[in-house]
Amino acid sequence: MSVSTIAAASLSVKPLSDALGADVEGVDLARLDDATFAHIARAWADYLVLRFRAQRLSDIDLMAFSRRFGALDRVPIRANDVMDIGDPRIAIDASAREYVTIISNVKIGGMAIGGLGNYESSWHTDMSYNETPPSASLLYGIEVPPSGGDTSFCNMYLAYDTLDAATRERIANLTCIHDASRNSSGELRRGFADHDDPAKTVGARHPLVRRHPVTKRACLFLGRRRNAFIPELPPDESERLLDRLWKHATQDRFTWTQQWQQHDLVIWDNRCAMHRRDGFDDRYARVMHRTQVVGTKPERFG
Repeated sequence: MSVSTIAAASLSVKPLSDALGADVEGVDLARLDDATFAHIARAWADYLVLRFRAQRLSDIDLMAFSRRFGALDRVPIRANDVMDIGDPRIAIDASAREYVTIISNVKIGGMAIGGLGNYESSWHTDMSYNETPPSASLLYGIEVPPSGGDTSFCNMYLAYDTLDAATRERIANLTCIHDASRNSSGELRRGFADHDDPAKTVGARHPLVRRHPVTKRACLFLGRRRNAFIPELPPDESERLLDRLWKHATQDRFTWTQQWQQHDLVIWDNRCAMHRRDGFDDRYARVMHRTQVVGTKPERFG
């Protein structure tokens, strides 16, 4: 038996809920062979969200594992200026700064080392305001608070599959404009105007029902709720339909919640799973490093 076969055989996958999510055990992501990665890739397609506990990853390790899923995406537009030197929790390698996003509430000399602070983050799909949103997001816990800051995920395959037939028919050819002006915690991004009229939303236009490029299954693709707009409908009708779809998609039966431990690495499929974050006590540090994998333009199902 080869070393690679032994490594793959030691891996185990344990579901975390009926909806989505699985623990992957028996693997060191910093020393990963191709056979073991093939098992991980299959588990990811099945469970949408994978958790790897007790990993010890440098930014270079994180980037290397992420690249197994595809080319790395560059860091998104920030809401505020952040510090990029002077603290070991910051990505300090020149190549990492381009691809590793720091998500943190820590401040040094009054300046944040990362984004999103300690606020609650509403349900969203990462960077869906882009024409080609990331296919995957990977989040690594460097420091975590004793409580709070949990990340919840929901299964958008199930959300679509459980819609009534009339609603599935109604939304089959509709699109949605995904707001680019604010991040998931509601902060206005630099260079964007502030408004509350969904009909003025600036961002990419995507089908409400997309075909997953790998599994070929249909899933809802909602992005984020604030200022979302269905241009084929009058504004009031767009609001009513979106409210209904969001209420349906985020039911507890479609979700699983990650309670973070230090050195957890979580990867989720950004094409068919949304996520949100609980707020937490700002007295405690939370430092997470995130990478993302380049995706493809969402394709309409059907």
